[in-house]
Amino acid sequence: MFFVLLLSFSKIGVFTFGGGYAMIPLIERELIDRRHWIEKERFLELLTLAQSAPGPIALNTAVFVGYHMDRYKGAVAAVLGVILPSFVILLLIAIFFTGIKDNPVVEAVFKGMRPAVVSLIAAPVFHLAHGMGMYRIGLAVLVAAAVWRLGVSPIVMIILGALGGIAWTIYKSHKTSGK
Repeated sequence: MFFVLLLSFSKIGVFTFGGGYAMIPLIERELIDRRHWIEKERFLELLTLAQSAPGPIALNTAVFVGYHMDRYKGAVAAVLGVILPSFVILLLIAIFFTGIKDNPVVEAVFKGMRPAVVSLIAAPVFHLAHGMGMYRIGLAVLVAAAVWRLGVSPIVMIILGALGGIAWTIYKSHKTSGK
């Protein structure tokens, strides 16, 4: 399982441009649609954990999904798969980029890639919102508005969200047990 996870996450790492959020649809497609390793609802739960943890979203997602698949070995394999391709590619670019960085063609290519990167980041947001339901989407919009427009700290919102989730779980468990 170690090498299968390493290979799957390496493919994701090699073919993703635009950062961690651009990796999410590829991870989802690989794990849910192609390999059928995990259910969509469970993936969304792991993705929520990954977003609430400090650090890059792609790395956090790899850790949580890898751990879910094969405990610590799975987490290590997924993390190595996500990190190594980017590291090697950036190392090669750094070696060769100094000689061509002022080339007008190279500058034009990077400017042309910007809209594609924005769409790669926006696509998973819309795709993941599809499975959330209107209540959760509305809650996410309210939280985003509180952070963006009112200047509320994202840390406060994360803590409130965690407390709300705990309270909701306790409420639901008491409700189902008849207490």
